[in-house]
Amino acid sequence: MVLSEPHWDQHIPLPKLGLFHSRLVTAFVALICFINSYDGDFVFDDSEAIINNKDLNPGSPLGNIWKNDFWGSNLSSNSSHKSYRPLTVLTFRINYLLAGGLYPVGFHLLNVGLHCVISALMIDVFSILIGGLSHDGRGSKVNISPKASFLAALFFAAHPVHTESVAGIVGRADLLCALFFQLSFLVYCKAFQGSDKKFSVSWMMGSILLCAVAMLCKEQGITVLGVNAAYDILIVCNLNICELVQRLLFRRKSADIGELVRNGLLVRLAILFFGGSFLLYARWRIMGTGPPSFTEVDNPASFAENVILRIVNYNYYYSLNAWLLLCPWWLCFDWSMGCVPLIKSASDWRIVWPLVLWCCLLGLVSQALCSLDSSKRRTLTFGLVLLVIPFLPASNLFFRVGFVIAERVLYLSSAGYCLILAYAVGYCSCRWRKHRVHYNVGKNLADKGNQSAAVKYYKEAVRLHPKYVHAMNNLGNILKERNELHEAEELLSAAVHIQPDFAAAWMNLGIVQNSLKKFDEAELSYWNAIKFRKKYPDCYYNLGRLYADLNRSIDALNAWRNATMLKPDHSLAWNNMVILLDNTGNLAQAELIGKEALKILPKDHTIMFSLANVLGKQEKYKESEGFFLSALKINPNVASCHGNLAVLYHRWGKLDLAKKHYELALLLDASTPGTKENYNMLKRKLEQRHRTVG
Repeated sequence: MVLSEPHWDQHIPLPKLGLFHSRLVTAFVALICFINSYDGDFVFDDSEAIINNKDLNPGSPLGNIWKNDFWGSNLSSNSSHKSYRPLTVLTFRINYLLAGGLYPVGFHLLNVGLHCVISALMIDVFSILIGGLSHDGRGSKVNISPKASFLAALFFAAHPVHTESVAGIVGRADLLCALFFQLSFLVYCKAFQGSDKKFSVSWMMGSILLCAVAMLCKEQGITVLGVNAAYDILIVCNLNICELVQRLLFRRKSADIGELVRNGLLVRLAILFFGGSFLLYARWRIMGTGPPSFTEVDNPASFAENVILRIVNYNYYYSLNAWLLLCPWWLCFDWSMGCVPLIKSASDWRIVWPLVLWCCLLGLVSQALCSLDSSKRRTLTFGLVLLVIPFLPASNLFFRVGFVIAERVLYLSSAGYCLILAYAVGYCSCRWRKHRVHYNVGKNLADKGNQSAAVKYYKEAVRLHPKYVHAMNNLGNILKERNELHEAEELLSAAVHIQPDFAAAWMNLGIVQNSLKKFDEAELSYWNAIKFRKKYPDCYYNLGRLYADLNRSIDALNAWRNATMLKPDHSLAWNNMVILLDNTGNLAQAELIGKEALKILPKDHTIMFSLANVLGKQEKYKESEGFFLSALKINPNVASCHGNLAVLYHRWGKLDLAKKHYELALLLDASTPGTKENYNMLKRKLEQRHRTVG
């Protein structure tokens, strides 16, 4: 057996919050970091895109925003930069209308609001990418890594590199593009929520449609299709790229193409490819089938005649972008006009930085592809996917761009960096807490039913960290189940002495003390648990069991009623109330409680069984029969249910049916108390009837 390291998400130094509260906190952090930009003026590119853009004027035909570029120039013009972002311009126009003029506050507030929403949604995106999918027979479900996704989203919300995108009004193009990028990805994930064998084409088409909307905000939106494809390959199909390459190159075996066809991957990739091709073709037609024209001042490296120097300078730009993500100590709204001098010879010391960048990237790639830890592979791979793919349109690889460095194009790529950074924090925290390894291994073994091995690791965790109350509590539970009650009591008593408000340990101590017949001490332990955790239905349930053992029926019923009020679907508490009332002769009240329980738990066969017994004792045979049969329909192999139904038929005079169910009960469990005697009694009665008839 290979023992794995504890999951890095568990050690991230953050509180575990619900999804709603995590989103709220993340949005609040984003608000606090960027709200100080609300009273800024129109600056830099805002002048051309907003102040001088005639398409914002309500007097201008609305249809013009679909014909002109981002700056209000005709797309067919040679001077146009071909930036086709009509939906972004539409939001500017709405700001203009709502404010009754060009007042920057409204523009800035909408930008900040968009960043808050995007930051909150990043939790959902990161949860899917980190957690992956599980299959439970009813379909695919997303596994959630709450702390990791929360931390990565917090990094994203507060990253200073977003200053240009949020504080600069023209950065709205990046914000809107990012929002619809997220929605396109989340909708694509929905295509796999129905079944682990099928996918929804309609959800996929919805994702492509949202990609088109993202492109109408900024051209970078097309890159979401690459992220969707990576998600499909790595999470939905769970392909290990490293193993696949090794199989193809070294073992000289062909990949199982048939399996890829059967699980629909090739079909989905084809849909993404043709959808993306159509969007690119439409975009090309809209811009007049000609690329924008830029000058050497805009992007000097792209005009370098020597191809090697051009490549070196491009890579130097990449290293500067990476440094802005890693250490945004200095930021600049405009990196043109010689801000970044070209590297013109191999003797320029700056050539070191591209080498450092590629060493780091190759190290991350090797870890992402070759690590034995699937969680590590998935997190690092998608960190790199989000880092690289959204940056490709700004990389100069496919076409010349009109800038040297632009911090706003890092808005989406920063999500990948934040994901990798969150992993690094979790990993380091995990390393700093090595004593927890034994606890996690013990918990994993206990969950798999290997209690003997789990005890060994829990004891080692307690030895290394004598005040590790969670390890003491879990070890005490296992010892309790193994009937090593005195040692369990000692451990749990120590745990609550170290941490007096540890409610779960108090409850478990009460269970052990109850088993040791220390009833007064057990009652006190239960009430201590409830004192420190007001809403503790399981503790009320166990308290009720204690009172039932002491024949304090009223107290037991009150405790179980409290359990059901706090947790309405607490099946054991409902069932115990019915059984106790039945045993004490309160049949009418037992019937009411049983029917009340079935309104909440209509498919609980144990409550049906108990209620059927109560109704049978009241000679409500038909109703009792109905509940017995319903219980057997849900769980047909319960010997006691067949036996009690047979008794009902026996009393009712339906002797043939009674014989059938006695025999079924004995077939399932020949040792069922009283069944054999009742069956023999029935056989004698049937023989007597036959003799009488004969």
